[in-house]
Amino acid sequence: MRRSTECLTIDSIQPEPDRIARAADVIRGGGLVAFPTETVYGLGANALDATAVARIFEAKGRPASNPIIVHVADVPAAKQLVSSWPNVASVLADKFWPGPLTFVLPRKSIIPDLVTAGGPTVGIRVPANAIALALLRAAGVPLAAPSANRSTCLSPTTAEHVRRSLDGRIDMILDGGPTTGGLESTVLDLCEPTPRILRPGLISILQIVSVTGGTVIQHARENPSGETIRSPGLMERHYAPRARVICVEDGGDEEVLKHVAAGARVGWITLDGAIKTSDNVICINLPFEAAAYAARLYSALHQLDDAGVDVIVAELPLEAPEWSAVRDRLMRAAALR
Repeated sequence: MRRSTECLTIDSIQPEPDRIARAADVIRGGGLVAFPTETVYGLGANALDATAVARIFEAKGRPASNPIIVHVADVPAAKQLVSSWPNVASVLADKFWPGPLTFVLPRKSIIPDLVTAGGPTVGIRVPANAIALALLRAAGVPLAAPSANRSTCLSPTTAEHVRRSLDGRIDMILDGGPTTGGLESTVLDLCEPTPRILRPGLISILQIVSVTGGTVIQHARENPSGETIRSPGLMERHYAPRARVICVEDGGDEEVLKHVAAGARVGWITLDGAIKTSDNVICINLPFEAAAYAARLYSALHQLDDAGVDVIVAELPLEAPEWSAVRDRLMRAAALR
C-alpha cells in the first residue's frame, strides 16, 4: 500500500535548519523532495544519482525524452557541471542569478544521461528562494528538479497543489507557502555565439538584451524530429488543467456564451476587470501587468479545475515581449503550439 507523503511546513524567510537537514537526508538517500522556488514548486533529487533521477520520471509519468533542469547553489557549483562557460554566462549570472533564468550549456559526463534526455547539454540555474538554496547547501549535491506535478499537467504554486498531484509518489514536501513568480524560468541556450530563448519565462528578452547588448533569438524553432530536446516545456500540450482550454484574442464573450448555451460550466479568464460570474460562469480577472498576471495564472487555472468547470476560456494578452511567457503557457495548455 502506498504511504502518504510527509509534508513539513517551513519558514520561507528563515528556513528551520532541522527541517532542511531532514529534507537533505532524504535527497542524499536517493529520495524525492518537493520544495518551493521563486517560480513554481520543484521536485528535487540528487542530479548525480541516475537511480534517484529515474524516480522523478516514474513519479511524474514523465517521458524520458524530456530533459530536467539542474538547480545549484551558486556559479562555482554550476561550473563544475559544464564543459564550457562563456563570458556571456558570467555577465548574465551576475545580473540574474539567483533568479529565474536557466542556461543551457555543454555538460560534463558526471551528469547522468537521463537528466539531459541523452543530449550533450544541460539546463542549469540558481534559484532565488531561501528554502531552495538552504536545501541545496545542506544536501551538498546539485538537484535535478522539474515542476512537482504529473507530466503535462498544471505546475504547482502551492504545497497543496503538489500533494494532490503526487501524494504517495514522493517522499517529502517542504511547504513554504505560495510561490511568488508563478511561471517557470526562462531557458536560454548559450551553446552558440548568438543566444536563443528555448522557453520564455519570467526573464524577458528585453531584460536579457539590456545586459548582453547583443542579439538574442526570441523564439526557438520547434524541435525537429530526431534531435534531442534541450529544454523542458516544449511539448505541444503542456501546463494544462483538466478542463479544456480555449484561447481567444477578443475578450471571449461570444465564446463563453456559446459553451454556456451548450450546457457547459465555463471558467473565464479575462483582463478587463469586469465582474461576470454567474451560476454557469466563473470569471477570474487577472491584472493587465505581465509579472502580476504570471504570478496568478496557474493559481487561477487550479481554482477553475477545483470548481469543476468543463471549459476554460482564456483571453490572450497582447503579443509583446513582456507577455511572451504568459501567451506560451496559455497556448500550450490549449495545445496550440
